Amino acid sequence: MALRFRTRPPAPRRFRRGAFSVLTVLVLAVAGMGSWSPAHAQTTIDFPPPPPPKAKSKAAIERDKSGDKQMLVQADEIDYDYANNRVSAVGNVQMYYGGSTLEARKVVYDQKTKRLHAEGNVRLTEEDGKVTHGEIMDLSDDYRDGFVDSLRLETPDRTRMAAARADRTKGNYTVFHNGVYTACEPCKDNPTKPPLWQVKAARIIHDQGEKMIYFEDARIEFFGQPMMYLPYFSAPDPTVKRKTGFLMPSVASSSKYGVAVEIPYYWALAPDYDLTLAPMMTTKQGLLMEGEFRQRLINGSYSIRAAGIHQNDPGYFLRSDGTSTPGYRDNRGSVETSGRFAINEKWAWGWDALMVSDKSFIQDYNPRLSHYRINDPLQTGITEGVSQLYLTGKGNRSYFDARSIYYLGLSEADTQAQIPVVHPVIDYMYTVDHPVVGGELGFNFNFTSLSRTQANFDAINTTSLASGACNTADSRVKTSSNCLLRGAPGNFNRFSSEAHWSRSITDGLGQVFKPFASVRVDAGSMNVTNDPSVGNYLSTGETDLVRAMPTVGLEYRFPFINVSSWGTQTIEPIAQIILRPNESQIGKWVNEDAQSLIFDDTNLFKVDKFSGYDRVEGGSRANYGVQYTAQFNKGGFINALFGQSYSLFGQNSFAVSDATNTGLDSGLDTRRSDYVARVAYQPNSTYTFSSRFRFDQDTFALQRLEVESTASFDRWSASVLYGDYAAQPLIGFLDRRQGILGSGQYKLDANWVLLGSALYDINEKKFSQTRLGLGYIDDCLILAVNYITNYTYSGNVENNHTVMLQLSLRTLGSTSVSQSLSSTAQ
Repeated sequence: MALRFRTRPPAPRRFRRGAFSVLTVLVLAVAGMGSWSPAHAQTTIDFPPPPPPKAKSKAAIERDKSGDKQMLVQADEIDYDYANNRVSAVGNVQMYYGGSTLEARKVVYDQKTKRLHAEGNVRLTEEDGKVTHGEIMDLSDDYRDGFVDSLRLETPDRTRMAAARADRTKGNYTVFHNGVYTACEPCKDNPTKPPLWQVKAARIIHDQGEKMIYFEDARIEFFGQPMMYLPYFSAPDPTVKRKTGFLMPSVASSSKYGVAVEIPYYWALAPDYDLTLAPMMTTKQGLLMEGEFRQRLINGSYSIRAAGIHQNDPGYFLRSDGTSTPGYRDNRGSVETSGRFAINEKWAWGWDALMVSDKSFIQDYNPRLSHYRINDPLQTGITEGVSQLYLTGKGNRSYFDARSIYYLGLSEADTQAQIPVVHPVIDYMYTVDHPVVGGELGFNFNFTSLSRTQANFDAINTTSLASGACNTADSRVKTSSNCLLRGAPGNFNRFSSEAHWSRSITDGLGQVFKPFASVRVDAGSMNVTNDPSVGNYLSTGETDLVRAMPTVGLEYRFPFINVSSWGTQTIEPIAQIILRPNESQIGKWVNEDAQSLIFDDTNLFKVDKFSGYDRVEGGSRANYGVQYTAQFNKGGFINALFGQSYSLFGQNSFAVSDATNTGLDSGLDTRRSDYVARVAYQPNSTYTFSSRFRFDQDTFALQRLEVESTASFDRWSASVLYGDYAAQPLIGFLDRRQGILGSGQYKLDANWVLLGSALYDINEKKFSQTRLGLGYIDDCLILAVNYITNYTYSGNVENNHTVMLQLSLRTLGSTSVSQSLSSTAQ
């Protein structure tokens, strides 16, 4: 490096800083400068993100373009030794070069060797934010080669390295001797305290060109105590988001496959696609092989996942009575794919697809790469797989969705031929962007086409359930008095269109009038297969149907407000009158999407209380109730609603059964409906309480109850949900259902949390799900242990008891260990 000075003293001379700083500018003919990169590894755990890198200044960008980098040196004293071709900066030395800053007590530059020697609390801050500390640094003038004594390295990714000595070669190859690596922040109160975890190694080698960190003769320490010894391992450095190599292994144990060890391998094939292979070796069933291929294109991405195993012991999946479960086979596996692509900023299309060898493969093996992998310990298992092709679009005041769907039943109780195939279902909604007659005008359109090959029946009394009458081919017993036709075999097509208008008017007294009107037209074409007993419910063969439902109505609200010293009270009577003709052709239409009907406070004032298009509410009706709200000045509120629905004249749609008996036993099937109510109370941000009720219109007997309460304090929170539902035999619920779901967590400190949850079936008088867990999380470590009792859908195991341990080290990866303790056979 050539040095040029503004002053040319004839002999060595010392300049001292008096009332001003001595400033010397050295022009360096250097094209570039190397950088030191921190460590990073492939991981899927979400830790707090690092701060964004600082943007370059305009001057720095222009300097990089021109290649003209200047070094600015500032110090208390600067000595020029022309005899030895050395320049020394002493006292509060600061050197700025190419966006990097070197600070030290003393810096000596030897022009002959072209090296910088810095001593005393040396701090090198590079342009990308990395900070290197050392007692002595000996570097080339472009910082590419050299050594550092007593090194400490800090990066923008919040990783830290320290070593007794570090050697750097060619600007991208650094060896840390007796090094320490961690991604944990130092303790604020005691910086000398060991971090939560760290890796100590005889040598840590950082290959910046390969972007890898290699650890030799390493020990992993937790809380200052060595817990694991590894003679050698490697990880990508933190600047790498995708890097070929092994991921953290995981260990599991299950009565189904024994002890299993999984060692995934990630292969970054190209910047836009990659491959993950995850072989899992089990002691009982052999090798389970998994793989996932992903690719990102300009306008979207797609993935393909597959898993398969040749079972060594398929006999495990035989029940004690000799009957087989879906897992009783030699070869098992699954194939999945999904993708989503943007057509433009408003339109997108995509797909999801699943194919499995049997219904319970995913539940039995829970493949690591599967989209259906069960991560929530309280899930009872997946009930269905979905394969679909879809197109969606969203405008400012419109929405479009079209999709074809194939549902795959993943429960042993499912019969695939009874599950419909949706050819397409298309929805379009549009709201006019300007007032029409002072109100809002909108349009809804729906087209549904589906088919199934086998009828699906459900028992509605204990006699037919016990005798299996709904599973026989005897049309004399398979009637509407014993069974429901949940799904009709054949083809069904329906097109529905609706125009709706509403307006809100408030007069001078505060009364709110909301007139509304709508007209809906449905056209359907059905071809019902003449299977045994289907004719008892629907007309078989081809049928074309058309129906129309015009509706007009008025909703009235008159809030009375009282302002007190403690807050505000509002009493609001609500009345709604709906005029329309009777529902026509009840029982002639196939009912697929309107079988679910729950009458409560949420739909008391809905114009059409059916959940889908296959049924349309008819007959004139009045809905009425009163709502009370108290708002407290110091925060908190009480809200209550009590109301009822009344069939004015015409035919009550909910009292006329179809093949699924939708509407019966709903509380709406009498002239005066059941009473519905809600009470919600929130005194402050700590407590919440909500409840919903349905009472019999004559006896006031409780028909439906849901009560939920939550509490959240500084260190703990809890929630309890209680449900009590009366029997509804006419729609297939033969017994009363009661249950309690409770959960809670307690923060032991800022990082440790203790949690638990349980679901208790009051009717069966047993717990069906329980979980107890202890977890720790901070910026660099996640540690959790859970004890789980869970119900599984398949195999010969009913209740499975499992201990699950999860460990995640930021930048190094995550692993898990699960141990099946015991199981209860069916």
